[in-house]
Amino acid sequence: MPATFTVKRSLDIRAPADRLYPQVADFHAWAAWSPYEKKDPAMKRSYGAVTAGKGATYAWEGNKEVGQGSMEIVESNTQKIVIKLDFLKPFEAHNIGEFMLEPKGDSTSVTWAIYGPSPYISKVVGTFMNIDDMIGRDFEKGLADLKAAAEK
Repeated sequence: MPATFTVKRSLDIRAPADRLYPQVADFHAWAAWSPYEKKDPAMKRSYGAVTAGKGATYAWEGNKEVGQGSMEIVESNTQKIVIKLDFLKPFEAHNIGEFMLEPKGDSTSVTWAIYGPSPYISKVVGTFMNIDDMIGRDFEKGLADLKAAAEK
């Protein structure tokens, strides 16, 4: 197994980037489209003083499907949102999430990606499960839900 991993999915959405940006750059808006928000309706959520744009923070603690962790937006503009992801449970991991918003006529190509190191536990899990398929399905669902919300 490689020392790092990347999972990436893209979808064209009939909406301008400036309309999509607030739905991705504001952690309060994630409930409408993030597949992880739906995996545990009883999940405990906490938001920092800043909830949108650079410096926004969000933490969660939930069932075994969502685990526990936190996010911080470290870069934010209408073309790119970069998020520092720190997972504590079910195992510790420190990754980077990215959303790229690329205008294409009357649509925007939205790419959701995650990348980071592949620690030993990830390599073990990767021998039994395809991480790209597992995370990729969640990203596909989230992008489809983002599309549905944005194209209303």
